[in-house]
Amino acid sequence: MKSQRFSLHLATLVLVFLYLPIVILAINSFNESRFGGVWTGFSLRWYERLFVERSIWHALSNSLLIATAATVVSTVLGSIAALALYQYKSFLQKTHHALMYTPLVIPDILMGISLLLFFVSLKVGLGLVTVCVAHITFCISYVAMLIRARLQNFDTALVEAAYDLGASSWTVFFRVIIPFLAPAILASALLAFTLSIDDFVITFFVVGPGVTTLPIYVYSMIKFGSPPLINALSVVLLTVTFCIIWFTHRLIEKR
Repeated sequence: MKSQRFSLHLATLVLVFLYLPIVILAINSFNESRFGGVWTGFSLRWYERLFVERSIWHALSNSLLIATAATVVSTVLGSIAALALYQYKSFLQKTHHALMYTPLVIPDILMGISLLLFFVSLKVGLGLVTVCVAHITFCISYVAMLIRARLQNFDTALVEAAYDLGASSWTVFFRVIIPFLAPAILASALLAFTLSIDDFVITFFVVGPGVTTLPIYVYSMIKFGSPPLINALSVVLLTVTFCIIWFTHRLIEKR
């Protein structure tokens, strides 16, 4: 009983530590004062200013565009890579396996510098394209890792049975392999989208002048002093995120 109470208290402290700053941020988003240290009254002025600030929505549209492109491309390439790593067993494939998972452990700042030098050496202008390529580069590893983990439980007898029943290679791929990998593909796509839209360090190196993503714009707002707008933007993003999670959870329960 004592150990259970200790675990409960410890879990409660951890949850309070994690969510108390978010609660404070949400409260300060309704603070009339420009500075969050002193409460001067309830106000919606920062939300009104947020929805008329065109630069924020432009940065958000860039982030959504980059995240969508990176998610689609990395999900396709990562799934193909995971299937190849699972199907072929050789020393060369072991080397490919190590190279595929290397971006997971490389520091973001090192990866950002290396990608910047790579684009500069190729004389490629920095912009949305370079950011998309950079995001695809590190998202592929996460997709391949999740798909590879799902393939560990794959029963190859299903493929053999499909071939025995006269199915073609394309039929086996779309009717057997893809349905089995569907949960992992969906999870990897959501993870890639989250990592892409949230990335700051790598994007900071390869974004180039004149192009702004939401994390870069938030950094500039903090640097030049606009905390109330950041609080309001954070509350809006949190609300959208929780609504998506709630809708997904309800959809899974109905199924």
